[in-house]
Amino acid sequence: MPPLRVRRGRVQARGARPARGRGRHGNGARAAPRPARERLGRPARLEPRPAREHRRGADRRGARRLRLAPAPARPPRAPRGAGQGRPRPRRRRGPKAQRAARPLGVRYRWTILGAGVAAQASFSALLIGLASVAPAIQHRYGLSLAQVGVVLAAVNIGLVVTLLPWGILADRIGERTTIALGLSGCGVAVTGAAFAGSYGALVALLALAGALGGCVQSASGRAVMSWFAPAERGLALGIRQTAVPLGGAIAAVLLPALAAGPGLRWSFVALAVGSWIGAVVGVVLLRDAPAGELEAEIVRPLRDRRLWLLCGGSTLYLAGQIAVAGFVVLFLHQQRGFSNGAAAGVLAAIQVLGGAARVGAGRWSDRLGARIVPLRRIGATLAVALAVSAALVDASTWLLVPSLLVAGTLGLSWNGLSYTAAAERAGAARSGAAIGIQQTALALGGIVFPIGFAAVVGAASWRLGFLLVALCPIAGFIALRPLAER
Repeated sequence: MPPLRVRRGRVQARGARPARGRGRHGNGARAAPRPARERLGRPARLEPRPAREHRRGADRRGARRLRLAPAPARPPRAPRGAGQGRPRPRRRRGPKAQRAARPLGVRYRWTILGAGVAAQASFSALLIGLASVAPAIQHRYGLSLAQVGVVLAAVNIGLVVTLLPWGILADRIGERTTIALGLSGCGVAVTGAAFAGSYGALVALLALAGALGGCVQSASGRAVMSWFAPAERGLALGIRQTAVPLGGAIAAVLLPALAAGPGLRWSFVALAVGSWIGAVVGVVLLRDAPAGELEAEIVRPLRDRRLWLLCGGSTLYLAGQIAVAGFVVLFLHQQRGFSNGAAAGVLAAIQVLGGAARVGAGRWSDRLGARIVPLRRIGATLAVALAVSAALVDASTWLLVPSLLVAGTLGLSWNGLSYTAAAERAGAARSGAAIGIQQTALALGGIVFPIGFAAVVGAASWRLGFLLVALCPIAGFIALRPLAER
């Protein structure tokens, strides 16, 4: 519709002509203003304005337009549904976009993992490898079997007190500083244990070493947790957990040789030097992941009932690990007449196989996308292997040693799964506290089980001890059932 205009003229009688005069008004004078209704004679009316006349031909329109190159002919489209089931081509990214899309630490995360393994191995040599010189400790201090169990449990006694505080401290100040402080103090305490003159002083200094060295249990795991994506954490933390049997295997080879040569004191000095090396590696190589890349807190670890249930079920698995890895040297030396070196060689083989089993279990859990399901399956198999070892206590060496190797390997294989499940329950930002809780539960088991197992063996027999220990993984299998992934 064309625009409208208001026509302001007087409405005169038909046939009348307007008066002509000078100017606009007939009398030459400006007329006094009057109301519009009186001036027009009636209200103003709206009339359409005539359309503007412009030449808008094809030539004028073509002059205003830019000529475009003719578009190339498009290929015929495929019928609908023809591409179903075929992978779509991925959009290529530029160099900047590719660097931004890479996960954090793609070039440095393996260095972090290596540093965590080295730090953990330096402490695990004390935690697990001490059992390889148990006969030498028993001979030097004149201890009973139950007292040897207390010595082996002393490191875990210190761990129980400080594992959770170390985890909380790692969440606050970072893994690098935590490991440097703890392992340095641990080396000093182990050096003091080398010169301990009594059974009580030895236990006290080993407990102090465990309290200070417990920093690495939470801090190194938190570092790996922070730098690796969830799809790789099972493998990464499984590799990290191989540091436990790795340190034990190195100690099982080195410590008995030092005890038989220079003396037991040099075995403790070697453990102290290993702790200081782990502290240096942590200071030089560890880096804290940027805070923006850390996962937010998922649950509060101290209030999570499912986390406590996971820790309780995992602790029951620990009985089988301690019975084999902690006492196999004494069993083979006293019960079967093995030399100290030969028995320590069996322990070293168990540690190596157990480390490989931890890596395999972590990779298995990544492919399944679950942690508890493979953990329960390992527990059921461990119970069977312990029962078989109990039945073969007096059998041929060619049957007994392979059964102990299988039981020891399974007893060491599960820890990485429990470790990863506990860390993922709380998220990377609070994984230090969650790992601290899990490791505290295991340390409590590490106190109770050696003393209890040694007491049962001393009062009854090795066969009964292995049979009772075989019941613990079954109980853990049942306890972990509510947590199993569907």
